[in-house]
Amino acid sequence: MLEIPIKRFDTSLPLPEYKTAGAAAFDLYARISVVIQPRSVGYVPLNIAIQLPPDHFAQMSARSSLHKKGVMMANGIGIGDADFSGDGDEYQAALFNFSDKTVTIDKGERIVQMIILKRDSITFKELMHFDTKNRGGFGSTGTK
Repeated sequence: MLEIPIKRFDTSLPLPEYKTAGAAAFDLYARISVVIQPRSVGYVPLNIAIQLPPDHFAQMSARSSLHKKGVMMANGIGIGDADFSGDGDEYQAALFNFSDKTVTIDKGERIVQMIILKRDSITFKELMHFDTKNRGGFGSTGTK
């Protein structure tokens, strides 16, 4: 089990936690209330800074219920690198309001989930041609 140093910016909010024994990710809480105008992006501070071990990264994804509020993560997923680890490096969620009405994210609301993953460093070996058969291009596995 990994032990991750964590700092909360508002200690009145709970530490992140796995909500079930089988959960892969833990939920993160909005540190403040944020109002997001229609068809706009709002930035929601998530109340944590963390120090990841070498060769690890954090991946943030929307909670499955986030779309019900009329927002989604503007960048699809968020990646936190191991060197994003300073005292003031608070994680944030960029949320896009895809609705036609103003959306408020309330302080303490669980909006995104985070998972800590190991990464492998790679090197590239450039080739002019591959000796494998072309599969047919993007989306070529069919629509049936």
